Amino acid sequence: MNKTRVWVPVMTMIALSMASANAVAKASEAEAAKLGKELTCVGAEAGPNADGSIPAFSGKWLGKPPHVEYELHSGKHPVNVYPDDKPLFAITAANVDKYADKLSEGQKAMFKRFPDTFRIQVYQSRRDFRYPDVICEVAKKNALEAELIDGGLGFSGWKGAIGFPIPTEPMEVLANMNMPYRAYTEEIVRDIADVASDGSITWGRQVNKNLNVVTSPDQIGKPMEGLMAYSLTGALLPERDRGSFTASQEPVNFAKGKRLAWQYDPGTRRVRQLPTYGFDSPMAGTSGKLTIDQDRLMNGDPSRYEWKLHGKKELYIPANTYRLHGKDVKYADLLQKGHANPDLIRYELRRVWVLEGTLKDGYRHAFGKRVMYIDEDNWQASVGDYYDTRGQLWQHAFIGHYYAFDLNAWQAGTSFYHDLNSGAYIGFNLIQERDKAFVLNKGDLTPDMYTPAALRALGQ
Repeated sequence: MNKTRVWVPVMTMIALSMASANAVAKASEAEAAKLGKELTCVGAEAGPNADGSIPAFSGKWLGKPPHVEYELHSGKHPVNVYPDDKPLFAITAANVDKYADKLSEGQKAMFKRFPDTFRIQVYQSRRDFRYPDVICEVAKKNALEAELIDGGLGFSGWKGAIGFPIPTEPMEVLANMNMPYRAYTEEIVRDIADVASDGSITWGRQVNKNLNVVTSPDQIGKPMEGLMAYSLTGALLPERDRGSFTASQEPVNFAKGKRLAWQYDPGTRRVRQLPTYGFDSPMAGTSGKLTIDQDRLMNGDPSRYEWKLHGKKELYIPANTYRLHGKDVKYADLLQKGHANPDLIRYELRRVWVLEGTLKDGYRHAFGKRVMYIDEDNWQASVGDYYDTRGQLWQHAFIGHYYAFDLNAWQAGTSFYHDLNSGAYIGFNLIQERDKAFVLNKGDLTPDMYTPAALRALGQ
């Protein structure tokens, strides 16, 4: 089935229906030739916006800039690349109407919920980092050859880079978001703060080890098949959950496989396979207030939702959030009543893809609708708004991304999930007071660490 591919310009909000079960036409040679020129190698618009508030892509740095000292793969906390940058202005409840067209519904709701304290500190937008050449080469190959298959639950392409640098379908954008170029090994001991509406905190803590197969160096450029990733999560806090471990395996195509998971229970000292792991199952360590598929704002099997693509728009999102992840940041300063300390979170004006999922009739999920805003420069979701099954806005979430020198790509760091009804929130992936931050691309994780036998060994 051939389709005319239409490039969606900035601010275009044309709703695109869900991809059909047939394969979607690939980009033409002429379209793919734009990559690395009018478009960056992963499909972002290389030029500035009309007034220059979003700059042209410079891509002047690959990996660690010359002025930064950093030990790779060691878990060192991120170093601020732009230490002299100051906020250009702040968006507050008093002036929010001036900027409303560049804010999500959830962001606007935060100003209504916390009019006296919530604000968005806007900095100069920076687009100075680029991807490795091999990732750009695979992205271009995918542009010419990759196709959606099985109703968009998989795609035929090549591992390493995103599948669709020049997308026209919602499931292409979703595939890019689920499988961007990111760390192939990621290890972390993370704190999780359940901040009640009165500011009191209940703490969780987890050890988390992820092996992302599709970006492993020995897999880059190989056919997109088999497993996408492995994950191991163990509870350290709260004390009642300590010693519980869960291992999971993720397919690249949910039409041909499902997420498999096993859990070790320290009480019975047994491993059991979980019948369902994902969707709106509660995430451990979050007092049941986060769902498993909210990590990275959306993950896992997308088949319970009908997806629409609303083109691109300009939005203020967290970006280059080095300050947020600094070793000198203390939880007492960061975790304020109602929301995190605005002084520690850098926002920039950036172009984002707007992807909306609406729960299908006959399917169950806590969220009746979810809207994600995906940064065009890295294909990762930065802002998410969640609606209940009555259609009421319920939660607003965002992730602080930064370019990680360990992998020459963007890392999803600390995130915040706000309950707009209660005024409580979850601070997730907190590493500020840990001895180490994210240990990235150290390369010491293997598939045999994610089996039922490995879980039993952890319990010994």
